This record gives sequence, C-alpha cells and structure tokens, in this order.
Amino acid sequence: MDCTENTFPMKIIARIRTDFPEKFGIPRQSGLVDTLRGEIVFEPEFRNPDAVRGLEGFSHIWLLWEFSRAVRDSWSPTVRPPRLGGNARMGVFATRSPFRPNPIGLSCVKLEGVELTADRGAVLHVAGADLLDGTPIFDIKPYVRYADSHPDALGGWTGGGNSDKLLQVECPEHLLALLPPDRRQALLGVLANDPRPHYQSDPERLYGLRFAGYNVRFTVAEDVLTVREITPEA
Repeated sequence: MDCTENTFPMKIIARIRTDFPEKFGIPRQSGLVDTLRGEIVFEPEFRNPDAVRGLEGFSHIWLLWEFSRAVRDSWSPTVRPPRLGGNARMGVFATRSPFRPNPIGLSCVKLEGVELTADRGAVLHVAGADLLDGTPIFDIKPYVRYADSHPDALGGWTGGGNSDKLLQVECPEHLLALLPPDRRQALLGVLANDPRPHYQSDPERLYGLRFAGYNVRFTVAEDVLTVREITPEA
C-alpha cells in the first residue's frame, strides 16, 4: 500500500466475550476489577495455534480494539471527560474518550490461560477487561514489564492512578446468592467502582445494570450503594 494514503485497512482478528451486554457498568479502565473474566475467541482465519505460541509465558497482554458502539463520521478536537463531571473540555488526544478520529481502544488485561480447543482454536482467558461483549479486537501484544511499566509517570488532569473513591456496597446475601458463585465478587467490584456517570448523584434514583445474564437494580446515597433487586434476564 502507498504510505501516502490517509486510510489503512485493519482486520478483526478476534472478539471478546464478557458479562457486559451494554456499556453501562463497564469499568472506566482495564484492571480496576480484576475478578471480571472474559474469553478472547479468534476469528476462523486466525485460529492457527502457532499464532499464540509463547504467549502463555506472559502474565498480561495488550488488546487493541474498536469502540464499536462509538463509530462516527466526524470527530471533535475536544471532549468532556466524565471524571471532570462532564463540564470541562479536554483535547481528545489527552483523554481516553471513545469518541476519537479512529475509534480505537487500548487495554491491558491479565492473561489467565491459553486453552486449545477443537472447535474455536486457541481461546485466551483474561481478567480485568473493560470491554463490551462481542467487542472486535484488532491486535494482541504481550505486556513487557521492562518497557511498559513506568511507576513515576505523571497522571495529568486525571490526578494519576485510580483517584476515584470506591463505594461501600450493601447487597443482601439472598440477592447475591442468585448469581453464579464465580460472578459474585466481580459484580461487587463493578458496583464499588460506581457505574454511574460522575454528574449523577440523585439518591432516589433507581439504576439498572445488566450483568452476566441478570438485571441488577441499585440506589446510591452518598458513598453507599445498596442493591435493591437482582433478577434473571428473560
């Protein structure tokens, strides 16, 4: 391809399966809830097991993926980060907003295993993903600690690190018991990270979250999130 062209085709190599059928509730960054589980399933063209040879030796991987629900024909040079309450504008390239010239996301997730299957090829089991179920993945790269870790990095307007205060989650045991055991801690972690937009603080509002085949309804008063209802999806 002529390098002077202003477009470049990219192939979807895989899709991730997660417990989030909707955007609401997904952690704002990868790794915030390490009990969340996901599976990366390669597209048929890329199911050659040789393509992942050696990957099992890495503890973390980078995912390059598409904000598939945020594809637009135009873009804005500034966006309103939720962390700033939606009131202040920052340059799009100084944020991780999904509304970008190219709707590409970058996430670092924990690699918990590489499973070789007869019907789906190599399946990557990951933890801590911040992706919608079915999200297209363009590339996978190993996380290399000596090059990718920068403990002294500055956080700019984000304040550095995870400056969001965790909520106290109150969930009656009989409601939590409705979930499969391997999903309970993940849900509590998602709720503790406060899924609401930063500008919403109505203590009377009943919020709804779809997670792992269940509808979860909750309220938030000050720093306490109370689960009111958990029901299986129809």
